[in-house]
Amino acid sequence: MDKKIIIRVPATSTGLGTGVDSIGIAFGLYYTVIVEEEMQHWQVNHALGKDIPHNEDNLIVRTILQIDSSIKPHQLTVMSDVPIGKGLGASTTAVAAGIKIANALGDLNMSLDDQIKAGSKMEGHADGIASALLGDITVSYFDGDMATTVKAPTPEAINALIYINKQEPDLNHNVYKQNISSNQAIMASSATNVLVAALMSNEWTKATEMMEKETFYVDNINEKVPELSIIKKHAHELGIYGTYVSKTGQAIITFGTTSELNQLRDVLSTADINGNLRLIKIDHDGATVRGE
Repeated sequence: MDKKIIIRVPATSTGLGTGVDSIGIAFGLYYTVIVEEEMQHWQVNHALGKDIPHNEDNLIVRTILQIDSSIKPHQLTVMSDVPIGKGLGASTTAVAAGIKIANALGDLNMSLDDQIKAGSKMEGHADGIASALLGDITVSYFDGDMATTVKAPTPEAINALIYINKQEPDLNHNVYKQNISSNQAIMASSATNVLVAALMSNEWTKATEMMEKETFYVDNINEKVPELSIIKKHAHELGIYGTYVSKTGQAIITFGTTSELNQLRDVLSTADINGNLRLIKIDHDGATVRGE
């Protein structure tokens, strides 16, 4: 390798409205990997914490070798502002980076469809990996073998206010029902259909209304994630819609213009919530590769 390869992957969030395991979005928080010289053994330099391996057990390396086991070890340096374990796709960014690195080092010429399919097989669903690779909002279907994805543009004026819970994630903290009735399934399907149609026809107001349909949330969602009702209440008082909770319950996302979200952040700064609020842009480009 004559020069360094730099991979940058955006954070993601999944489960917009009733689009569980299907609809994802990319945010302007980034996971960056610099591929450096060839080594005798894989070396992953990072300051992400003692629980993240520095060797071939690292998720990036495991992904690379799953794509192409013949790729020789390299030194990788990782820098990230994607919070770990907070429902913003930290592990997905590592998988996406590994796919991009394998494609570059192995001269594999994988299409984006091939990359999404590979990542979907590793993750078990396509929503996060599709948004990480493509950017914007993506709508995906994955049957365990084939992944099909459509990218939906988001308005340039729209950003996100992300509430990130300070507490460590509860691994048993599922915000979705295990079973739903046929009537609930029909309602969820209808809401998702309207959400996708609104996204594709650029009717953002209708889309954000559909994002707040809670068919799949557990009945005690406001006990499990009390901040959700607080944030929605204050957002609605300001005329802002489009608030939903990430699959882990660790992040709550609200969409709006910069002016709207600054007003909401000011109001929430005095509310009874224990977490951090970050105003983040939506990423429109997805994962990028430089230096090839």
